[in-house]
Amino acid sequence: MRDPRVQALARILVEHSAAVKPGDVCTVEGESAAEPLLQAVYEEILKVGGNPIVNMALEGQSTAYFKLASDEQLDWVSPVGEWAVNNADVRIAVMASVNTRALSQVPPERQTRRQAATRPLMKRAMERSAEGSYRWALTLFPTNAYASEAGMSLAEYEHFYFGACLADTDDPVAAWKKQSEETERLGEWIQGRKEVRISGPGTELKLGIEGRTFIAATGRHNMPDGEFFTGPVEDSAEGEVTFHLPASYGGRDVEGVRFRFEAGKVVDASAEKGEDFLIQMLDTDEGARRLGELGIGTNYGITNGTREILLDEKIGGTVHLAVGASYPDTGGVNESAIHWDMICDLRQGGRIEVDGELLQEDGRFVV
Repeated sequence: MRDPRVQALARILVEHSAAVKPGDVCTVEGESAAEPLLQAVYEEILKVGGNPIVNMALEGQSTAYFKLASDEQLDWVSPVGEWAVNNADVRIAVMASVNTRALSQVPPERQTRRQAATRPLMKRAMERSAEGSYRWALTLFPTNAYASEAGMSLAEYEHFYFGACLADTDDPVAAWKKQSEETERLGEWIQGRKEVRISGPGTELKLGIEGRTFIAATGRHNMPDGEFFTGPVEDSAEGEVTFHLPASYGGRDVEGVRFRFEAGKVVDASAEKGEDFLIQMLDTDEGARRLGELGIGTNYGITNGTREILLDEKIGGTVHLAVGASYPDTGGVNESAIHWDMICDLRQGGRIEVDGELLQEDGRFVV
């Protein structure tokens, strides 16, 4: 018998996040461990009249790929993937890793080569999303691997995760509409302003936001959700920032990251763990040393770091900055093969000021 929370999450993804309509072509992608949720999503798409196409990855597929693929194979882009990003109306993706460290031994240059090869697909997806012709949503399915990273048992993690997604409520779609009101209010408050200053332990950073669009993240693209974000002006970042939560990329961790910016560019970077990997990623391309995103978390139902950015970037009282590609619908124009979010925790003595007006202090909004 299927967990009713899985069916509820599928409803949220299809009805709320992707807003699937009759006739929509919908790609449903995920790893094999997510089969219960993928099946539920498939069923919900059919119920609302969509046309689902399922693409399920095998367990261990990514590991085998990076171990065995030649340079020519790393550069090859599937015509199926090209067709989907140019023709599908909806993409719903489900992460379900059974080993979050599976790619930790893959040489970084192989990962960056693959990212460069698929960069046109990511760019096209962002363009179509900004145009409104492509709707996408990302979630995860609880596994022992995610639970272990978060320091929980699987049952504890399931309770936590489905709760964060509001999948344990009587009407989860209505619950997300209500949950979104505060995030939308904050997004409207900051829109049209010029400068953000972030202060805290090891952090004194200013960012330009003039002419940029803030987007209230209300479960349309990520599930769970809760943030408002934009693409800061590319040459505006000045100062230093310290990231307090571990950050993972391509199966590798970095911790204790510090950046110093001048004229929008990372001119000095260090990490207590994984510094060599961090520098390699920043050297991926010209855009990798500039910011593509400033996000401010609003989900106070997620209180602790889990080592999964889908959750951690939403923590109420935190700010996240992403080096690399920006989202075109924010007005950002930075281009890169990477987009790597890192989290600055302001709950123990930090401030966010916007045009000199206090927005947040010690992790709590004051406007």
